Amino acid sequence: MSMSNAKLVTIYGGSGFIGRYIARQMAKEGWRVRVAVRRPNEAIFVRPYGVVGQVEPILCNVRDDASVAAAMEGADAVVNCVGILSELGKNKFDAVQHEGAERIARLAAAESVKNLVHVSAIGADADAESDYAKTKALGEEGVLSHFSAAVILRPSIVFGPEDEFFNRFAAMSRIGPVLPVVGADTRFQPVYVEDVARAAVLAATGQVEAGIYELGGPDVSSFRELMQEMLTVVNRRRLVLNIPFLVASIMGGIFDIIQSVSGGLLPNKMITRDQVRNLRNDNVVSEGARTLETLGIDATSYRVILPDYLWQFRPSGQYDAIKDSAKNLRS
Repeated sequence: MSMSNAKLVTIYGGSGFIGRYIARQMAKEGWRVRVAVRRPNEAIFVRPYGVVGQVEPILCNVRDDASVAAAMEGADAVVNCVGILSELGKNKFDAVQHEGAERIARLAAAESVKNLVHVSAIGADADAESDYAKTKALGEEGVLSHFSAAVILRPSIVFGPEDEFFNRFAAMSRIGPVLPVVGADTRFQPVYVEDVARAAVLAATGQVEAGIYELGGPDVSSFRELMQEMLTVVNRRRLVLNIPFLVASIMGGIFDIIQSVSGGLLPNKMITRDQVRNLRNDNVVSEGARTLETLGIDATSYRVILPDYLWQFRPSGQYDAIKDSAKNLRS
């Protein structure tokens, strides 16, 4: 396979959870893939997604014009997957999700890039109380102000083997009889990472009409229902305990202060005040929105995929089913 004439896509944040799937699918489509990341030495794993030299990680800081411009030089398409769930050090919501997104769009327009795909999030709202949701909306506005033909994808909570959602709570379920959650009645519409990547690839390859698409799976479930499904998959009985928003907000505030006072040496990996604000709102596709269905993609249910990667959290891991069979034989 000759790469010299292949088209080039630059994927900002291309080694992240969603980005790596887009990189892999773009490589399968025969494109050269430039994975622009803060730590390219930690993104070497993307290279085998294609033939030798097809997929290359390079250094990029989305807070810097020259760095962003260098990463997209000669690109036919650009995909921006950069986002953060909490602030740490210089990586503030505004700098990354608003200014960073706008910078990529402005430079893509200047570089005459043909297709721009921006990965945002359901719940992006300039009037939101949450800084995460607010900066996602400001990022979308910034992108469209410079690149009106952009495709913006807003996924609900994304699941897949490397997700930080089901994996995190499955790991917590090992610890004790109670599984605490904030916003047990908040509704989500989990979307499979491969489906999000497929949408991004269709957009990057020019097969999608410009505009905003909200990506959700076939199931709308409350946080509590998602946790109960996860517990069934990992074969554990736990009490799903709802932590009231007020209590969670106080806890988040304490963890935020610890992070701040420690200068980031003790990062808040529990829950931030901003995440609590976000969890007050349902995270589902809005009525009348363009969706995966609009793109001709059959959404995959989390119920089908979870057993593929959560088996490791079962009491006996991969041997759980064998042990159950042995019990039946004995009885």
